[in-house]
Amino acid sequence: MPQGRCVQKGWLWAVAEEGNTNTDGWNQNGSTPLQPFAELSRESLEPQSKAAMKLAAPSLLNDYYSNLLACSRTGLIALALGSDVYLWNSETQSLEGRVHPAQGSAPHSLPGRAGRPRQAVSSLCWSVDGRLLSIGTRQGLIQLWDVETKITLGCLRPHLSGVGALSWKQNLLSSGSVLGRIHHHDPRVPTLVGAVAQQGGVCSLQWSPGEDRLASGSKDGRLSVWDGDVAAAATGQTAKPLRPPLVTMKQPSAVKAMGWCPWQRHVIATGGGWRDGELRIWDTQSASCVNSYATNSQICSLLWAEERRSLVCGHGLPHHDISCWAADSPTSLDRSHQLKGHTDRVLHLAMSPAPASRLFSAGADERVHVWSL
Repeated sequence: MPQGRCVQKGWLWAVAEEGNTNTDGWNQNGSTPLQPFAELSRESLEPQSKAAMKLAAPSLLNDYYSNLLACSRTGLIALALGSDVYLWNSETQSLEGRVHPAQGSAPHSLPGRAGRPRQAVSSLCWSVDGRLLSIGTRQGLIQLWDVETKITLGCLRPHLSGVGALSWKQNLLSSGSVLGRIHHHDPRVPTLVGAVAQQGGVCSLQWSPGEDRLASGSKDGRLSVWDGDVAAAATGQTAKPLRPPLVTMKQPSAVKAMGWCPWQRHVIATGGGWRDGELRIWDTQSASCVNSYATNSQICSLLWAEERRSLVCGHGLPHHDISCWAADSPTSLDRSHQLKGHTDRVLHLAMSPAPASRLFSAGADERVHVWSL
């Protein structure tokens, strides 16, 4: 095992089997767990405000700070349910398999709060080419899987705390931890290629479309933008930045819902939490908020749809809906419509690859909705 890699693998690939209900054994209403991605209902494509499909997501962790849903450029959906990651093909609408801890492998099998595993997955992210899936856990481990060959590429250098967010830049994987450490990994080499530290735990992380800037959001409301040159000295588990972030901006709630505008290089959108509820548009060159919109609702997730020149937000209390904003100019938004159907907060959003005709949402009501755009 190369130096810098963790020796604790203990993760397996399982082929999807009919009737497999391994979801850590619980469901919100106490009934027998449903098959993940089991079809619950199918609607006609009209009206626009209804989901085209509703699918089961039993044991989906109701955690505002996690990132548990991701769509690859080939349309493969990854969804973390407890300690398992399920892969669903959105084109064939079939469950392809799951990645899970080996039975009895410590510490994966240790129970956590409310009987949930302490080794629960906390973040997911696909590589740019859609071949590799990175999986971060609440114990700080980072697994890499080649989904084409269904083989694990091993475990990267772990964090000392939970992995809050992951983001890829070509062959570089950046990971952020609950302690505020940001590590830069190249899976082809055994050691970190760079590391920095921010104030506050990392709950969002995203490379810019041009891959020359990295944005990180903290639990204490800081939005930081870092230089794309990640080379920095990093030894052991410490992360000492050679330079501070280029800019840091502040909002009154955690920067969890965050995303770069794909067609305006220096623009970022962020969403505010329950006591805030503001959708903000930031110019990272001037380090200023250029516009804000009151949504009167917690913003749990957001993403831009480049082909449709729009921004989509997933909300928590009190509405539990999805708001869609027309963005002819990314600094001037107009709310176009709302998507309703979830009965609890919409924690995660993902978009199908170009031409982005489908939106996927995962909610604390243990449901995944597929929306036709």
